[in-house]
Amino acid sequence: MPVFRALARAAQQTVLTPGCGCRPLALAVRHISFSPRQVTSDASFHSVSFSETDHPKVLITGGLGQLGVGLAKLLRKRFGKNNVILSDIRKPPSHVFHSGMTGPFIYSDILDYKNLREIVVNNRITWLVHYSALLSAVGEANVSLARAVNITGLHNILDIAAEHGLRLFVPSTIGAFGPTSPRNPTPDLCVQRPRTIYGVSKVHAELMGEYYHHKYGLDFRCLRYPGIISADSQPGGGTTDYAVAIFHDAVKTGKFECNLKPDTRLPMMYIDDCLRATLEVMESPAEQLSMRTYNINAMSFTPEELVAEVQKQLPDLQVTYNIDPVRQAIADSWPMNFDDENARREWGWKHEYDLPELVTTMLNSIGADSRIASAN
Repeated sequence: MPVFRALARAAQQTVLTPGCGCRPLALAVRHISFSPRQVTSDASFHSVSFSETDHPKVLITGGLGQLGVGLAKLLRKRFGKNNVILSDIRKPPSHVFHSGMTGPFIYSDILDYKNLREIVVNNRITWLVHYSALLSAVGEANVSLARAVNITGLHNILDIAAEHGLRLFVPSTIGAFGPTSPRNPTPDLCVQRPRTIYGVSKVHAELMGEYYHHKYGLDFRCLRYPGIISADSQPGGGTTDYAVAIFHDAVKTGKFECNLKPDTRLPMMYIDDCLRATLEVMESPAEQLSMRTYNINAMSFTPEELVAEVQKQLPDLQVTYNIDPVRQAIADSWPMNFDDENARREWGWKHEYDLPELVTTMLNSIGADSRIASAN
């Protein structure tokens, strides 16, 4: 501890030196001088155990993405709309308030530690779902921003969750594996050497969550998501987003240009399965969980297999391939199939959507939306 105090004093002196714009060092001072266990017994922080409430009080960061909006809708049906708070740094679009999604929304920047802490305390939060992150392709285009959001933001979340005794969920990804990982299938525990800042940050999140669990008793839970497919959102910069774009393009134009090779196999999942898995692992008794991070899987397919299934219903769909070397290199380093035996055995994970059900559901949903838009 004397070493940490000396480092903190040195950092403070550097920050206070005239002409030094060292804001990152100011963040370092907080992390050096504070840990979740350095809280006095008479501190006035508020933490609610699950026995004190009928339902958890949930905060979702990065809540305006496809997963945040979908999970909020699911949790509000289960726990009541006022027990689930969406947060983001963006203004909520109008459709969020006109699709049965009415409920609390709070502006929150995960890099603003003080504001985030106030939200947790003032709203008596007991569960925190941390979806704020830059995805794979977007992160490679802006590594410094991805590092700040995906790593510095995570540190803020971990400290606050440990300090206030929260149950914390942080998603991981197929991107947490690399070219030296076994790819078909990829087990829960194996070599992880990702080559994207997104993947590196997710491995960091998995390990830090496990560390906080053993060091501070943090109830950290994590699922490695495959590629997630949803009709409710546009592609958002992920390598697997071709599997969302194809449905929108098929319905709107009848033409689709794929940016991955036709034989690129990746694990995928329909969003309803993903959200249900997230709720199920959060509700699982702690004694059932032997690990902090689990693979979950539903199906695994290639672009050409997906195209063939879509063309069964839309035979006039025209498909071309224009390979994006950045996305292709990322995909080639990722798992082809997930081994999720532990999730299925320990907390009863079971998917409901296979490829034919996925295609039918997506086309029906997007087709209905297009017909409504045309009528309007």
